[in-house]
Amino acid sequence: MPLFEYECGTCGKRFDRLVAASAADEAECPRCGATQVRRLISVIAGMTGRASAPAPACGQGACDACS
Repeated sequence: MPLFEYECGTCGKRFDRLVAASAADEAECPRCGATQVRRLISVIAGMTGRASAPAPACGQGACDACS
């Protein structure tokens, strides 16, 4: 399940929720209970635009034992 970030249109609280993509538009503000929330663009996704690279395997200078 993806992590979605939201901002409440009533009280302005920003929060995140781990929800199924099909339920992403059904969030409720934890502060005031309003359902008038909007999804925000994730800072991480907006900055990289792609998934993180996998960690290098041992033997490629990635750990103290290989250095």
